[in-house]
Formats: sequence, structure tokens, C-alpha cells
Amino acid sequence: MSKSLLAIAMIIASTWSPGAPECIQAAPEPAQKRSSSPVPDPLVLVRVKEPNEGAFSLLMPKGWISQGGIFYVDPNTTNGYANSVGPKGNFLVKRDQDGTVMIHWLPDFWYCDTRYSPAGQMGLFPPGSYYNGMMVAPCPTAANFLLQFVFPQIRPDVTGFQLLATEPLPKAAAKHRAQSAVPGAAYDAVRLTVRYTQNGVTYKEQMSCVIENLGQAAAGMWQNKETVCVRAPLAEFSEWEKVGAMIYISARFDPNWVAAAARATAQRTQNAQATQRYIQDVDRQIVENRQRTNAEIRHEDYLMLTGQEDYVNPHTGETEIRPDGWKYHWENSNGEVIVSNLNDYDPNHDDGVRLVKDFKRSQVRAR
Repeated sequence: MSKSLLAIAMIIASTWSPGAPECIQAAPEPAQKRSSSPVPDPLVLVRVKEPNEGAFSLLMPKGWISQGGIFYVDPNTTNGYANSVGPKGNFLVKRDQDGTVMIHWLPDFWYCDTRYSPAGQMGLFPPGSYYNGMMVAPCPTAANFLLQFVFPQIRPDVTGFQLLATEPLPKAAAKHRAQSAVPGAAYDAVRLTVRYTQNGVTYKEQMSCVIENLGQAAAGMWQNKETVCVRAPLAEFSEWEKVGAMIYISARFDPNWVAAAARATAQRTQNAQATQRYIQDVDRQIVENRQRTNAEIRHEDYLMLTGQEDYVNPHTGETEIRPDGWKYHWENSNGEVIVSNLNDYDPNHDDGVRLVKDFKRSQVRAR
């Protein structure tokens, strides 16, 4: 099963960096007056499903737009199977068609640094060509991957670009290193903060990712993981951070889909060449390890985000981690959430909320 699925799930974790929650910075903000904040109060969040296969669901503000989902790479278009053995995910949530406030989880892709292979050393696979389904490129740092691979593709028409901050994410790198099944694999993780203007709007954006470099042990294979981009207008960025964190940590994968995807991945790899069988084995070990430790990892990583708290679902008794930027958290039996700082607000008596009216207050988990 492809590791890109888990990057979405830890939505996917990312991050809000995705990706890992360390990759998203959500500083607590004072309660904003309804008249001055761009964030609605009350804020109604509805649960939406990934549209292509129902692989996962997450909360997003009512009226927002979701786009993309699970997809598969045709090996006939990439001269090989390395990126075709499992599903990938490209998913975004945005406030409007222009994406003035937006969270984008990008897919993981395998690449190959052919300097480690005899064929590459003979000059047979230059950069930009494809080798066993992987684009040939020297392995970059995580920062260079975001600046040279990601940003030019997703923001090709910006002006006034500025790199405001570069923040290494050693905990995210250490997490992947501890899970690695490949001796000597190297990991680099970073969060970049940038500023630019697009269509007359000045934005602040945070981009984060982890780069996994398997090096000579895998003939130069490397990949991006947990690549997440989040943006908002510069003047509003801090006020939208807690909303982004709320969306990020609400993601839930359907376990039946995960099991079916794993079986389908195994079936597709039966006829792959040695490189594809190797990738399958690495993926299997990582998936199994994550299944055993997912709850612990999620809890530890999400609490890295500042301003969060454990809330108890009043209908199921389950613990749900949410940014603690609102005084009151309400949830109905469909798992839809409304948060507010208004002392006299009750969504069950709000005629404008056209949802199941069995909302109950979520309380902070007792310590």
C-alpha cells in the first residue's frame, strides 16, 4: 500500500503540515469579535467524504469546496511500475474557487537518483527521463524540493515572492527514521513560510514535507512524504490557523477501504519487476508498523500543535483532538461540529443551522 495514503490520513499529517502535525503551526489566538474576524462565529463544520473511493472523510466549514481525491498512476505513461502499485492522494479544501484560504495535500511520488545505478553511471537515464516509473532527479533537501518542485507547479503565476522563514522539523524526520525498514535511509523535514502576490491578493503560505532518501541500498530511490501547503491572505493568516488545524486533525480513514487497498496493491505488484516488489515490501512493513502505533503517533504529533485540547465526543465517548480556540464545542450524532465563543449560543435553537438538531456540548477530557 502506498505511503501517500497515510500522508493524507495524518491529514493527511499532514500537515497542517501535514503531515505531520509538527509541520503546521497553529498558534493560539485571542477570541475574535464576530464583527472583526474573517472566521465566522458560530463556525459550522460538516463532514465530507473523499469523492472517488470514499477512502477518508474530514470536517470542513460549511460552504467550502473540496477537490481531488484518490487516483492511480498508469504505468504505461511512466515507463514502469514504481509509482503504480498503490493508490495516491491529491486533495484540497478551500474557502472559494480562488482558494483564498486553502489546504492542499499533495501526492507522494517516488523519484530515482540514477547516480547510484550502473545504468545511470553509463549516462542512460539523464535527469528528467523516467526509470522504472520514476522521474530521474538528484535527491534534494526538503526545502529545495518545496521551492524547486512544488511551488512552481502549484503557484506558477505569482509575483513578489519572498521566503520568510525556514524551519527544520527534526521530530517529523525522527519519526520516519524510527519507522524505516531500510538501513541507512536518510530523512529531512522542513516547513517553509513564504509571501507572494497573486491576482492582486498578498498571501502568506506555509509549505512542509519530508524527504525519504533510500540511497544506494535502493539504487537511488527517494520520495516526498506528507507534503502539505496551506495559505490565507497575509493579514488573516493567524486567524485561519486554528480552523486549518481543526480540519487537519478531523481526518478519518475507512478501515475497510484501507484493507481493500492493501489487497489490491498486493495483487498489482505480483507481476512487477524486482524494484516494484521491493517497494511493496517496504510499504507493507511501514503500513503494518503504522497500524500498530497509529493512535500513539497521532496523539503525540497532534499535541505538538500549540493551542490544542482533547475533547470527548458526547455521543460516542471517543476522544477527539481539536484546537482550543473556542469556548464551546458542539457535536451532533452525524459527527458534525459547531464551535463558538458566544455564551448564549445553542445550535439546537439556531434556525439557520440545517443539520441534525441533537447537538451536545463536547467537554474537555478529564485528566
